[in-house]
Amino acid sequence: MMKQIELKAKERIDDLQRNGLRIIQDPERFCFGMDAVLLSGFASAREGDEVLDMGTGTGILPLLLSAKTQAAHFTALEIQEDSADMARRSVALNDLEEKIRVVQGDIKEVRELLGASRFDVVTCNPPYMIGSHGVENPDSAKAIARHEILCTFEDVAAGAAAVLKPGGHFYLVHRPFRLAELICTLSRYKLEPKRMRLVYPYVDREPNMVLLEAVRGGKSRLEVEKPLILQDPDGSYTEEIKRDYGF
Repeated sequence: MMKQIELKAKERIDDLQRNGLRIIQDPERFCFGMDAVLLSGFASAREGDEVLDMGTGTGILPLLLSAKTQAAHFTALEIQEDSADMARRSVALNDLEEKIRVVQGDIKEVRELLGASRFDVVTCNPPYMIGSHGVENPDSAKAIARHEILCTFEDVAAGAAAVLKPGGHFYLVHRPFRLAELICTLSRYKLEPKRMRLVYPYVDREPNMVLLEAVRGGKSRLEVEKPLILQDPDGSYTEEIKRDYGF
């Protein structure tokens, strides 16, 4: 029997097309996008790992990674009360309360909230845009998700470095126009970039996403993977996207 969870006004339940998982979303607040799905495919966790997702939104990454990996437990940190509440109800909807814990709190206080050097893996799909320039309502959920209003990338890097165990892995997705800044900031916090993959909407377009893996205290050596192309010229998804991500 399918579990019933109370929905609030304008909320809906979406099928994640993986292991029967579903997620609660509100289109007027913020819905997860391709970047979160690609990050769930790029990130990995070993059996028994403790995983933290910083800025989890409605919990999309822990949900997808719970199906993909053998990690022991996921902690999902989210500053916005409404999003954290949706994440908790999505966890309950999927009977994953023992596997995923949602914590409402600030990335800037992650060490105090969750403890230093605690996690084997940290993931993050942070806000991409600098500041709140041009944002009509900086308090809106969409603005907070897309713009560095409540935290900067430096806050994200500092938080990941604080809570990762030595040798722990940090996975993130961001925009290529900030790549130099991302690598410099990661390195400054002893998060050594180890793997990078650029994502292109079409083969003849500029990349619009970059996937990065860094290791706390890792040695200097960066592997650049082959480009990931999302769509063929006719607009259909490429074979790799269909095969690996189910689109």
